[in-house]
Amino acid sequence: MEKVKIKNYPMASQAPAVLVGATVNGKPNYATVGAFGFVCLEPVIYVSLKSTHYTTVGVKENGYFSVNIPSAKMVQITDYCGSVTGAKTDKSTLFTPFYDEPAKAPLISECPLNYFCRVVQSVPIRGFEVFFGEILATYLAQQCLTDEKPDPLKIDPLIMMGSGYYNLGQEVGKIFKEGTLYSTVTDLAKLRG
Repeated sequence: MEKVKIKNYPMASQAPAVLVGATVNGKPNYATVGAFGFVCLEPVIYVSLKSTHYTTVGVKENGYFSVNIPSAKMVQITDYCGSVTGAKTDKSTLFTPFYDEPAKAPLISECPLNYFCRVVQSVPIRGFEVFFGEILATYLAQQCLTDEKPDPLKIDPLIMMGSGYYNLGQEVGKIFKEGTLYSTVTDLAKLRG
């Protein structure tokens, strides 16, 4: 596979778009974020919010946040949440909020997958605040289960890459299964394209 060197641009990596929820001045507020992920084998995730974001104020103030995974069909409202600031636009009525105990951060009913998190650490970096959150509760829409497990194709997460949004296509393999089908490194080397 021929390679070309491109600009060091963080959005060249695909990531699920997430809606981070926080309570700000007593109201739910949401920010669209592309910097989200799991950091270890424990239930700890991170989100990176611009230090000046309205939602950042709520996360710092309350010590809790939610991560809501929108489906691809939610592209317009997800993009809207990332295009306007809660400091000037009341986003509290855009979604149907629900809460876990303690009721410190709104979760979004319309999103198929939700995480309720308590901040365990934060790190400022280059104008952003990276919040590490312990997942206290996970919610999944019942229709997104297959054999009692979350089904990514039914969740249909909205993926951000570059300047576009995408959805998932189809499953192409099983984790810790595909590589075990070959007995030697030589067998695997034959698969290189």
